[in-house]
Amino acid sequence: MKKIKISSILTIALITPQLLSAAGIWLYEGATPEMGTAGAGRGALSNSASTSLYNPAGMTRLKKSQIMVGIQPMYVDSHFKGDATKLNGQEESGGNGGNAGGWIPSGAIYYVYSYSDDLKFGISSASYFGLGLSFDDDWKGRNFVTSASMMTLAVSPTMAYKINDQFSIGLGANILYAKLNQTLRRRTNNEEFELDSTDTGYGYNLSLMYEPTKNTRFGLTYASKVDFEFKDVGLGDDADMKMSMPQSITLSGFHQLNNNWAILSSLGWQEWSKFGKTDIVLNNQTVVYNRHFDNTWHVSLGTHYKYSQPLTLMAGIAYDSSPVKDKYRTIDMPLDRQIRYSIGGTYEFSKKTTMGLAYELMDSGEAKVDQDGPLNSNLNGSFETNYVHIFNINVNYKF
Repeated sequence: MKKIKISSILTIALITPQLLSAAGIWLYEGATPEMGTAGAGRGALSNSASTSLYNPAGMTRLKKSQIMVGIQPMYVDSHFKGDATKLNGQEESGGNGGNAGGWIPSGAIYYVYSYSDDLKFGISSASYFGLGLSFDDDWKGRNFVTSASMMTLAVSPTMAYKINDQFSIGLGANILYAKLNQTLRRRTNNEEFELDSTDTGYGYNLSLMYEPTKNTRFGLTYASKVDFEFKDVGLGDDADMKMSMPQSITLSGFHQLNNNWAILSSLGWQEWSKFGKTDIVLNNQTVVYNRHFDNTWHVSLGTHYKYSQPLTLMAGIAYDSSPVKDKYRTIDMPLDRQIRYSIGGTYEFSKKTTMGLAYELMDSGEAKVDQDGPLNSNLNGSFETNYVHIFNINVNYKF
């Protein structure tokens, strides 16, 4: 049996991917109207086909079969300012990397089939976590990372059953395809290291809808972890990488105050502590690389205002705790705590067709970094600009 190469383990660990999310790597937006409330109450609103993914039990509230299609371009504005970058004790040359973000296209499609008043089936396809970062080639931190991407596509078949006028249950499968790519470049010999692999993971979700009154309802959703095993990731060794998308649980509420106003809220928990432990399998031997992630919390609050019969306006705010403390943060995860500010609206063109528009500003914090790396290197600084601008247009059609 070959000995594990310590340098290979360190290199793989150094460029193990971090994912863009609300609490580290999760995207709540999903190209749906609920982006207008920063996702608040998403699991309890259940008035469009998107509930097939975000709370399958809510499909029992839909009287007819329907489909929703949405597009959601995002612009990441993420600029790092390094206070000190050293290699073998000497100051490293280069710039601050420019904008590590840029435009990212995304979209989603949701469908609900109304088999009967009490039994519904759904299917959705969306991407709700992923990363895209790319620094300039000559930036100071190129010994740590030059680019990173993890693109995912989820397909989720679901079903729901209405037990009585108050309770409905739902369940579904989560099938996630993931493509990983990440690079760094050593200045000493200009050698480039790259991870590149794909995998498909599987999980499930369970959900509950409780409607105590016609104006109040609550949604509870659980999503299991999804395991990924990226084989032959690169670096010239027989290297595999194992990681898990964490399990999560979300409680959502909706209350209609009067004919014009409604309030929405959500409280969520995600188990990122286990995601932070990555198994690196090299020459049939396993080493666990621990990024010291913390479990995270999400809270959001939003409102609906019915301006007129066809037009409903929305606004919301959301907060997600950081998955990692400052002392453990690495440059390939330019996120801290996150705060979302959203506005949006829906317009009913007819009894069958509704269009939604929304804009969201995601403030991802300073994300301070003080990271040691190979060749006696150190990267110290923070992101002086770290925002994501998200735009959304969607159409829901009832058959």
